[in-house]
Amino acid sequence: MKKSLVLCTGLCVVLAFTSCKSGESAYKKAYEKAKAQEAIQQEETPVVEETPVVTPIVQQPVTQTTVTNTADNVSVRQENVELVNGNGLKAYSVVVGSFSVLPNAEGLQKQLRAAGYDAQIVKNVDRNMYRVVASTFDQKVDAAQSRDQFRSKYPDAWLLYKK
Repeated sequence: MKKSLVLCTGLCVVLAFTSCKSGESAYKKAYEKAKAQEAIQQEETPVVEETPVVTPIVQQPVTQTTVTNTADNVSVRQENVELVNGNGLKAYSVVVGSFSVLPNAEGLQKQLRAAGYDAQIVKNVDRNMYRVVASTFDQKVDAAQSRDQFRSKYPDAWLLYKK
């Protein structure tokens, strides 16, 4: 008796789940109806082609601009330095190398002198660094121009202002 009761209950459950299933045909009918309405709306609205808006070109005369002196914008380091080897420094100097060991600085100084420059060595006592000065000038503008020329071979060249 228990077996027949379990079998009947199972059969009722299966019938309940299968009878609630919605049919695929209902979805298909709703899809076709929506497509038909969309087609009707497209036929009713006229197609308008938009032309792009182009701004007319207005020719204007060329204006001249003047370039101001940018030497005032050049960064300069101020350091207390002592002359180690050379003829003496002016106010602004172009430094092309910094070394913590004097023989390394002397090697670069020899290379610069062989190339025709009046290279000098100064020492920053505060930092214990030897600076190799390739050229020295009274005016900041001249020093900046010289530094720009040295940067082709020494990209880290910088300006030193002797305190």
